[in-house]
Amino acid sequence: MADYEVELREALVGTVGRRATVAAYPRWSASVWDLVARAVAAALNEGAEELPARPAEFDVPVYDDGRKYINVHEIPEPARTIFARKIEYSSVPHSGCAYAHDWLDFLAGNR
Repeated sequence: MADYEVELREALVGTVGRRATVAAYPRWSASVWDLVARAVAAALNEGAEELPARPAEFDVPVYDDGRKYINVHEIPEPARTIFARKIEYSSVPHSGCAYAHDWLDFLAGNR
């Protein structure tokens, strides 16, 4: 049996996420990926080795002035920072905004 300490970091934001311990893990009982999954689950769920509830969908309003767009400042963090980096060199309809199709592509994992 072994104890492991884990620390999640958000590389894009540059902050330390959460710390947790996987206690009394039966070493050599499964692949390393089982340990990784337990460590991530423990760090995300305040020490419990189960995944937390999935967050609710982002409710970012879409505006239409002939072009469908969103206001980037209405996206909750940390998604806002990650999305802003993904569209850094893309065209935008207005300052501080992004096209709605770029946001939908980002949510679908295509950006």
